[in-house]
Amino acid sequence: MKPFVFNTSRSIQFGAGQLGKLGELAKAQMGTRVMLITDPGMMRTGIVERALSILEASGVTVEVYADVEADPPEAVVLSAVEQARAAAVEGVIGLGGGSSLDVAKLVSVLALGKETLKSIYGVGNVRGPRLPLILVPTTAGTGSEVTPISIVTTGASEKMGVVSPVLLPDVALLDPELTLGLPPHITAATGIDAMVHAIESYASTSANNNPLSRMLATQALALMGRSVLKAVHEGDDITARSDMLFGSMLAGQAFANSPVAAVHALAYPLGGHFHIPHGLSNALVLPHVLRFNAATAPQPYAEMAPYAFPELAKYEGQERAAAFCDRLAELSAACGLEQSLRAMKIPEDFLPRMASDAMNQTRLLVNNPREVTEADALAIYRAAY
Repeated sequence: MKPFVFNTSRSIQFGAGQLGKLGELAKAQMGTRVMLITDPGMMRTGIVERALSILEASGVTVEVYADVEADPPEAVVLSAVEQARAAAVEGVIGLGGGSSLDVAKLVSVLALGKETLKSIYGVGNVRGPRLPLILVPTTAGTGSEVTPISIVTTGASEKMGVVSPVLLPDVALLDPELTLGLPPHITAATGIDAMVHAIESYASTSANNNPLSRMLATQALALMGRSVLKAVHEGDDITARSDMLFGSMLAGQAFANSPVAAVHALAYPLGGHFHIPHGLSNALVLPHVLRFNAATAPQPYAEMAPYAFPELAKYEGQERAAAFCDRLAELSAACGLEQSLRAMKIPEDFLPRMASDAMNQTRLLVNNPREVTEADALAIYRAAY
């Protein structure tokens, strides 16, 4: 077995009703002055109000930053940092989807004033320390609560990542009850996103692809493959919601250590230029990227297929890999997600620009099982159109 490194959050606390522990955890981990980072949509759900009541009942004073946007731009991060510094907070809580958790990670580092956002872009550039950090996901998709990654939109459409173990939180608090009110379309997009994390992690050509990540990826696919449709169409099913939240976390642990590849690389221009949510962007290109990869590297997809779709065990090799790609496309459609770039009103003459932009995602493309040229990216976009 070749050497590898595996990092994850220091403490994972999972279960229905776990939000009730937030006050005692915050007081023990952080002190009595914290910042809670979330978004306007979360403010309308009642979940933030519950969290604030729980924190205040434990004697914790809370500074709320609620202006997080999807695919957060640099300005949002810097605004939150400024507010955290002004309030002299002792810890940071991220509550919401992946964007809120990503911003919370960065604020925990930058609020100390020892590093700048521009200096920490890339892999391994965060020196630390950071403020104590608790992450509470309310979607089953990004796995951000267990990843050392934060994605920021820079300029008009480009995205850059901050990748460092320093960003892993002290506590990942996962309460499936917080996902019960998630609308079907968001449940579907985030669910497929989590499955993409598992799939790309398992097939990654990263030097750090490891048996622990592969084990987590297959378990994640088993949980989500059996539950995503029920979570979408029967959103009050707590068992399905628990499977999805736990599966998303496992997939997050997997790709945090064995990084994702071309699906994400080709999805980023969709979000950057057209503000398509990240999970849906991944779903739109997923089957087309996998068919491209499976033409020359079918083995990992053939190995994964029966975990997500047990009925595919009757096939072998290339046939099983091809069936896996087809079943993923069928699952996306059954979840009610849009199935083409055309359906998203993307102009066909813009595809070459997206192919060019995708080539900038070298951090991701290097992990793909098959080399992707700009011409290949354009062909994939045309297939998805």
